[in-house]
Amino acid sequence: MKIAVVGTGYVGLVTGTCFAETGNTVVCVDIDEKKVQKLQSGVITIFEPGLELLFERNIKEKRLFFTNSLADGIRDAQIIFLALPTPPGEDGSADLKYILQVAEQLGHLLDKYVVVVDKSTVPVGTAEKVREKIALNARVPFDVVSNPEFLREGVAVEDFMKPDRVVVGTNSAEARKVMEKLYAPFVRQGNPLIFMDERSAEMTKYAANAFLAMKITFMNEIANLCEKTGANVDMIRRGIGTDTRIGNRFLFAGIGYGGSCFPKDVQALEKTAREYDYDFQILKAVMGVNEQQKTKLFPMVKQYFGNNLKDKKIAVWGLAFKPNTDDIREAPALENIKLLLEAGAKVKVYDPEAIENVQQVFGDALEYAESPYGAVLEADALMIMTEWQVFRSPDFEVLNTLLKNRVIFDGRNLFELPFMQEQGYQYYSIGREQVK
Repeated sequence: MKIAVVGTGYVGLVTGTCFAETGNTVVCVDIDEKKVQKLQSGVITIFEPGLELLFERNIKEKRLFFTNSLADGIRDAQIIFLALPTPPGEDGSADLKYILQVAEQLGHLLDKYVVVVDKSTVPVGTAEKVREKIALNARVPFDVVSNPEFLREGVAVEDFMKPDRVVVGTNSAEARKVMEKLYAPFVRQGNPLIFMDERSAEMTKYAANAFLAMKITFMNEIANLCEKTGANVDMIRRGIGTDTRIGNRFLFAGIGYGGSCFPKDVQALEKTAREYDYDFQILKAVMGVNEQQKTKLFPMVKQYFGNNLKDKKIAVWGLAFKPNTDDIREAPALENIKLLLEAGAKVKVYDPEAIENVQQVFGDALEYAESPYGAVLEADALMIMTEWQVFRSPDFEVLNTLLKNRVIFDGRNLFELPFMQEQGYQYYSIGREQVK
């Protein structure tokens, strides 16, 4: 099939590349000329494990193309995916201006029947708004479909190629046939291709992310209570995670969720509830608890140093909001770094992928290390913000010689308590006894 993908951000580039991998001809469109030039020359613009190999292969085999021209990009396309940003407004609502601008342009350009697919995460009713914008100028029939993405950064290629399910919102029999053909290679093993109306599909994406955010937040609340009662959140996670009604995923306590999806989607769903005069109390609690959880370690650090962090050198391992990505949007590390700097501390950081993005935020206010051990050299303490694999089994003999004090503040519970006791560390983690 011939497919156009409008937008080459995280979702657009993964979507376009993976569809090309199954034999489709895909043209990706973006208004950013520099980005398109990089992509045309074979330079990938995001970090996502496994994507670069597919990207390079499909460019080489002439199935994946890039352009700045919307007219050129959609020419001969049977399906047009809209994978455009929907940033949160001040009130938490998703900003649809980019999607609606492109929709209005499409009306002038369509010359045959096509299926226009909302791939971006959008509020309930967006498909109708897109349809109205296209219809203002369209002279040919078209359908608008909602097809939300459920990609996890760090494993997005696997999620796309082997999806748990594919959700498609449409009431059009013709559009349904097109989408069935498109997704046939991805659901051959029996994972469901679920059809529903557009509004239900739009709500499904928000409901899924809000539920997962709630699950994370619930475990963080349990962890906070564990610290007061003397219980161990790791034991509780194992105890409830084996209950098939609950499941064992998203039960790890820590310093909260971040990224481009959970914060934005929870806010947008709560905003939708307000628009329909519904008080979504659980979502309000989730947002409030998560904001507090992000900086939970900072008071521990401050107390350890007698409420005086001036000129203390703090090493920070992990800057991205999660491992296997360079995405720092809403990352807890950033909030903690700001507090450390405001308190007069000197901060040296390391992350396998996200340092360049953090430099754009903090500039020369931080020191940037080229290795985990480089970050801790002569540091007064270590804070762990992201659970990268490289941090899970450090050489403690080396670490002991580099840190001034054997003290770690771990926001991701990477190490077992008995082990840290054996190493002679003061070890502060989430929802467990503090090793002092």
